[in-house]
Amino acid sequence: MDVMAEPVAHPITVAIERRIDPSRTVEATSWMQAGTDLAAGFAGFLGSGWVRAGEGSDLWYMLYRFRDIPTLEAWEDSPQRAWWLDSGRAFASEVRVERRTGIEGWFDAPFATHVESRHADGAAAPVTGPVQQPIPAAPPRWKQAVTIWLGFFPTNLLASWLLGFVPGFTDWPLVARVLLATVLLTPVMTYAVLPWVTRALRPWLQR
Repeated sequence: MDVMAEPVAHPITVAIERRIDPSRTVEATSWMQAGTDLAAGFAGFLGSGWVRAGEGSDLWYMLYRFRDIPTLEAWEDSPQRAWWLDSGRAFASEVRVERRTGIEGWFDAPFATHVESRHADGAAAPVTGPVQQPIPAAPPRWKQAVTIWLGFFPTNLLASWLLGFVPGFTDWPLVARVLLATVLLTPVMTYAVLPWVTRALRPWLQR
């Protein structure tokens, strides 16, 4: 009897843009942190944070991530979140909400904010607030896969060559060798190789 495979769960990242009353910055700061602390208590929570567009701006951005859609919706539909949102309605209003799934977060940011504009002659113009610019859609999955492979192949090749000099490494059990390689390569790929490759290929990715 055929058994239908369960769908693979992908982490969901939610980016929220809010306008905050500038006269209530202190309250808003505590309020945003309280929302982060509440979300952290829910199953599937993978992290969150918030930033302001600028010291004099009323635009604030919040980002949080959950393991999958069910855990995200458990937070979003919870009475705790409803209470938290109600407590901030006097000084906070949502402008935009955006969800990202899978690995698209590597390839584009949810929002882009520039706090400096320029005249035609190149001189800096007075800043009246952040300028929102549209963000292109995430590149096709096949381009994302090619980008990751271009970073992973040479990194894995170099690591395999270097590990070959470790005395007795080739005699280790396969599971132990793969475990060591992945433990070493995951942070290298995350913090160095993949960001560098995506920056180098950005014109092609966004074409």
